[in-house]
Amino acid sequence: MDTELPELPFPLRTYGPDGHWSHEDGVLTGWAGPRQDRFVTPTGEALDPASDAPRLLGAPEGDFQLIARVTVGFNASFDAGVLYVHVGERAWAKLCLEYSPDVPTVCTVVTRGHSDDANSFTVQGSSVWLRVSRTGRAFAFHASRDGARWTFVRLFTLGGEKETGAALVGFMAQSPLGEGCVVTWDHIEFRPAWPSDLRDGS
Repeated sequence: MDTELPELPFPLRTYGPDGHWSHEDGVLTGWAGPRQDRFVTPTGEALDPASDAPRLLGAPEGDFQLIARVTVGFNASFDAGVLYVHVGERAWAKLCLEYSPDVPTVCTVVTRGHSDDANSFTVQGSSVWLRVSRTGRAFAFHASRDGARWTFVRLFTLGGEKETGAALVGFMAQSPLGEGCVVTWDHIEFRPAWPSDLRDGS
């Protein structure tokens, strides 16, 4: 079933385990269950290929920015709230506020067959602003402590022209080691344009 958020010009659909998604008074809420995650380890260790986490995704057209403030009810290491990009089963990316492993941190994962993993900056408290942008085949990740001045985190591509044109973007919750956590996203905003400058804080 499609979900309509008044802040977004495209419908969203649920993927993965049940996230108990709800939207009320401008706040989107989702739940990750015990040991739910999306990560394909690059180290060759055993991994359940069916590992998954609740996602609520849609397919915007053209250039865009998706912005939200994420707040995570941290209970265990690597609990996270995520803005997520998906172009294929092994081609996707996460921009996370994650308990990594003992302090809230802005983290990114880009998966091209296997996942990488990179930490950006730490956060005081349980909230941060996240932004995913796209132009053509390129995606950019930014994060902000106040929603006004943005820190450039990452620039990358996923898949080819055809796959990226059909990219799904949206929201994900994860609790890889824990018994689950609740995540909220508010101040959700959609802009139909690529940022004018990735590195000037705007």
